[in-house]
Amino acid sequence: MKRSKRTAALALSAAAALLLTSCGFSGDKGGSNTAEGGQTTLEMLVPTYSTGTKALWEGVIKDFEAEHSDIKIDLEVQSWENIENVLKTKLQGNQAPDIYNGGAFAEYAAEGLLAPATDIASQATIDDFQPTFADAEKFEGTQYGLPLIASARALFYNEDLMKEAGVTEVPKTWDELYDASKAISEKTKSDGYGMPLGNEEAQGETLIWFAGNGGNFGDAEKIAVNTPQDLEAAEFMQKMINDGVTQNDPGATQRTPMLNTFIQGKLGFAYGLPQTVGQIEKENPKLNYGIAPVATKTGEPATLGVADRLMSFKKDGKNSAAVKEFFDYFYSADVYTKWVSTEGFLPTTKSGSEKLSGDKALKPFLDQLPNAVFYPTTNPAWNATDGAFKSLMGEIATGKSAKDVLDAIQAKADAAAK
Repeated sequence: MKRSKRTAALALSAAAALLLTSCGFSGDKGGSNTAEGGQTTLEMLVPTYSTGTKALWEGVIKDFEAEHSDIKIDLEVQSWENIENVLKTKLQGNQAPDIYNGGAFAEYAAEGLLAPATDIASQATIDDFQPTFADAEKFEGTQYGLPLIASARALFYNEDLMKEAGVTEVPKTWDELYDASKAISEKTKSDGYGMPLGNEEAQGETLIWFAGNGGNFGDAEKIAVNTPQDLEAAEFMQKMINDGVTQNDPGATQRTPMLNTFIQGKLGFAYGLPQTVGQIEKENPKLNYGIAPVATKTGEPATLGVADRLMSFKKDGKNSAAVKEFFDYFYSADVYTKWVSTEGFLPTTKSGSEKLSGDKALKPFLDQLPNAVFYPTTNPAWNATDGAFKSLMGEIATGKSAKDVLDAIQAKADAAAK
């Protein structure tokens, strides 16, 4: 598979640093991290999901260390905006973390920097992952990532606005969503459908629509965003915008403030996350709303699935046993479900889904996971594609043809793959 020059350069420098580690020419943190007395120290780098993320991880680590006195974990928490740059700096400085929680991983797997899942988790833990999530963690047939959290999208609808506009059925198809949104836009003082195509998460909104027409963003081998299925979906999105059934200026609309508008009762329909339920309970518990599956072209089930992962940079391999002890502990049903539910996400394990199946707030999302479509994070060109969606997709709201926009995004993806 071809890689970009940037990726190759990064990986080469990282590989060189790790080679020095394995040969014993490293600093204190670059080798086996074995302290005096035989205690193993693991470096752990994670992002912030919420204001409680750091404390949540600290609690897990404290309990783990109480049961494993021979293992110590040094935790470092960074924002999502900074974590990838922090990781790259660590790799270049021979400070690769033993445990890393991040997004795309293919470029690191391609250079042999990551430990295979079988080296860092027991077979029982690996077998417990939902197959759709486990498959998304593979590069060239080998699983490297351990799925940490899942998030699916569902259609949130305002029942009061629907009633005011004379809409009696929750939309199941694109045409029904168009008609219902049009009615709300014309007959109430609120907008019908919220379409956030700003740079916060334009790629997420877009994949929801593409998946609803049997499309996607490609796979591990090829990024493909201008297929006939994807173009048809993009053109319907543009029709929604041009006909005034969305909010004003979708190209500049970010997901978070758009969802806040829904939570305040001023938007008919929007695609939300599991965390949106908690936000409503906290900020506007009197909101009369419901949650339904994503509206698709034909009504067949499909949704956007998002997963982040835990992985391990193998370095000299001496810490793999300690990493395995931690991952097996963390993914045990009681520990894992407490962590994932506190953060407001969905579990990626079978045991976790079973344990949380009685949670009424999560059920609509859990039910959709088997039909989820994921970002092609196993493709080294995905990062460039993601950036292209965030910067270009909003142009469908400015009069530029959907075909030209998708072709421009495809060109960015193709350039990154060279």
